[in-house]
Amino acid sequence: MTDSYVRVRGAREHNLRTIDVDIPRDALVAFTGVSGSGKSSLAFGTIYAEAQRRYFESVAPYARRLIHQVGAPKVEDITGLPPAVALEQRRSAPTSRSSVGTVTTLSNTLRMLFSRAGDYPVEMSERLDSDAFSPNTAAGACPECHGLGRIHRVTEGSLVPDPALSIRDGAIAAWPGAWQGKNLRDILAALGHDVDRPWRELPKADRDWILFTDEQPVVTVHPVRDAGRIQRPYKGQYMSAKRYVLHTFADSKSDTLRKRVQGFMVAEPCPVCAGRRLRPEALAVTFEGHDIAVLAGLPLSALAGLLRPTAARPDDGVASTLARDLVARIEVLTELGLGYLSMDRPAPTLSAGELQRLRLATQLRSGLFGVVYVLDEPSAGLHPADTESLLTVLGRLKEAGNSLFVVEHDMDVVRSADWIVDVGPRAGEHGGQVLHSGPVAGLADADASATRRFLFATEPPRDRTPRSPTGALTLHGVTLHNLRGLDAAFPLGVFTAVTGVSGSGKSTLVTRVLAEAVREHLGADQPDASDTHDADTGPMARAQLAEAKGLEAIDRLVRVDQRPIGRTPRSNLATYTGLFDAVRKVFAATDEARSRGYTAGRFSFNVAGGRCETCQGEGFVAVELLFLPGTYAPCTACDGARYNPETLQITYRDRTIAEVLAMTVDAATDFLADIPSAARSLRTLQDVGLGYLRLGQPATELSGGEAQRIKLASELQRARRGHTLYLLDEPTTGLHPADTEVLLRQLHGLVDAGNTVVVVEHDMGVVAGADHVIDLGPGGGAEGGRIVAAGTPADVAAAPGSRTAPYLARRRARPGVS
Repeated sequence: MTDSYVRVRGAREHNLRTIDVDIPRDALVAFTGVSGSGKSSLAFGTIYAEAQRRYFESVAPYARRLIHQVGAPKVEDITGLPPAVALEQRRSAPTSRSSVGTVTTLSNTLRMLFSRAGDYPVEMSERLDSDAFSPNTAAGACPECHGLGRIHRVTEGSLVPDPALSIRDGAIAAWPGAWQGKNLRDILAALGHDVDRPWRELPKADRDWILFTDEQPVVTVHPVRDAGRIQRPYKGQYMSAKRYVLHTFADSKSDTLRKRVQGFMVAEPCPVCAGRRLRPEALAVTFEGHDIAVLAGLPLSALAGLLRPTAARPDDGVASTLARDLVARIEVLTELGLGYLSMDRPAPTLSAGELQRLRLATQLRSGLFGVVYVLDEPSAGLHPADTESLLTVLGRLKEAGNSLFVVEHDMDVVRSADWIVDVGPRAGEHGGQVLHSGPVAGLADADASATRRFLFATEPPRDRTPRSPTGALTLHGVTLHNLRGLDAAFPLGVFTAVTGVSGSGKSTLVTRVLAEAVREHLGADQPDASDTHDADTGPMARAQLAEAKGLEAIDRLVRVDQRPIGRTPRSNLATYTGLFDAVRKVFAATDEARSRGYTAGRFSFNVAGGRCETCQGEGFVAVELLFLPGTYAPCTACDGARYNPETLQITYRDRTIAEVLAMTVDAATDFLADIPSAARSLRTLQDVGLGYLRLGQPATELSGGEAQRIKLASELQRARRGHTLYLLDEPTTGLHPADTEVLLRQLHGLVDAGNTVVVVEHDMGVVAGADHVIDLGPGGGAEGGRIVAAGTPADVAAAPGSRTAPYLARRRARPGVS
């Protein structure tokens, strides 16, 4: 008989402890375990990586060079392994021009529909190629805005926000600060302009020349310096505010500078294409009376409704064939809860969960048979109502003869699995063992499993009395995306959960509108953790807000998200938290270091001096294998230590700086217990459940949940003053329920200390334990954007018309995170 199992032998990728495990094919298999336990190392790093490696062995060597390869996993043998497809969580699209249409390839079919079956004006004798209907090609893009749909310009109002100021007092806010800004003011004075007169009193001709001229005159400047300083004249070249802003935005390599000048630019629809991104000849072609820009802007569910009459025609003409294909593919997306998206929705504005579901829908239509689909938390970012639809789709993939290996934290998804592989018992070096591989019910006998308690808990959750608010922050007349004239109240001094189905407007309300209002109230010195671009439309559309009350109660704003703490291996836990500064100072203070004249900089692996120059302080070197995937090998000069031999001769308590970086947080807590600044950082990292991470672990190896908790730990170790508003967007994404408990203890501790926490959340356990709930909906996109219920969890659980209510009511009656 044919063996129906994938049999893994000797897997030792990352923290896996040379494990053996048998996993059935043609089944839905859930891989569970706490964050960092090794479940992804088994599912993706071992099983999928080996399937990919075997496939690439059949590809011509020349073609292999053109394909990204993950390399061979550390495993002795895997038998019974079919071809595999991975659907991982990716946080962003490859380019700003990517959209829902390009990710799903729906736009290709729609363009073909217009090209071959569109209604052309009588004056157009030839049909256009499908490329002519794409804003991403030279043949189709509007020549004025280059297919972006918007142009960016500067105005007197954007460059000079306060016309009551004089030039010397900073009326031209767009100009740079420090010496460069003073230089431009001195040049204007040398050119004869009155820099001490209020801006509004200057002649309009002078104002226009100062702001918008393309001239760059060179004059001799006699600067006015403080007494005692040398006052030599110099030649200075003038640059208008417009020229400075546009050149900085286009040419600067500094993200900080580009973000700064962005604030002085005004984005508006392109006057040639009216924001439709295409050439006039493409927009002249219609289908069912609409141009392609109109159809691409419709919600997918509405687009399918418009195409159904054509698709229902009995003939096999071009129009009906293409329409049937579009409708069938859109129906899968609608079933996955994505019918509210439009085809022209920029991909960078989508959540990781939305992106993964778009790719899942594409796979569902592919009709593959006998494939292993390896999915990374497909329920991430999903409301429980959407999760039910997801399970239906996964069931259809399995029924088609495929296997599904799912890394998952949602216990409802795990309960629906045929088989469970639980990895643990804890994270990092304390994990990497298979605690149970078998039917879900069998996990009840795995005493060491952290998952067991949440899957089979029998005691009802304890009710907690909601805290009483100390005030309220209210927003009136909010208009942005699908929010239309919305009024919302956020109680202060409590824990608030904002809920609703995907696309209902939760993130727009919290991370855009609320964050923007508070940040503007507090001033420009508040750090902005959010992206400032809305995909391919330049600066993000600003929210319209009629009024905001209660802002004076907030002294500080903190946003915590799951974006990486760094994009290169040089970034790590120790450098991000500032912990490494204290460690380097300790080594620099040793007698041997002082006798050699070594400063703290000597112990940095990012600068020349103390680092190994062979690997530039990275600890490894890239090895190009031509026809095989590139790989990394420990540096032969330093053996991966990152430092040169002279630096490694300095020890603190018999440990080198490299050995300290190799310590886990737990080990370092004992080793550095008498260093107050280091001990404080290490304790907060332990408090958020990250004791298993190594201090020097590269940021590229950290999960989104780990990165988020590192950011939270960085905030917790700071001295807090005043009333802080903490905003978190789906903080439990990527977290095992046990990790969620740890995170919630910290968040509720922040509220107990007198602060306000607002989370956008789908985890009903978190929502049930909140003090206040704001539920948006009832649907997504145009069907959402309204507050359908607000109050205590008990109030919202009983609210009619809320899609969240039945799931919250069920959660309140069932064991789980409180």
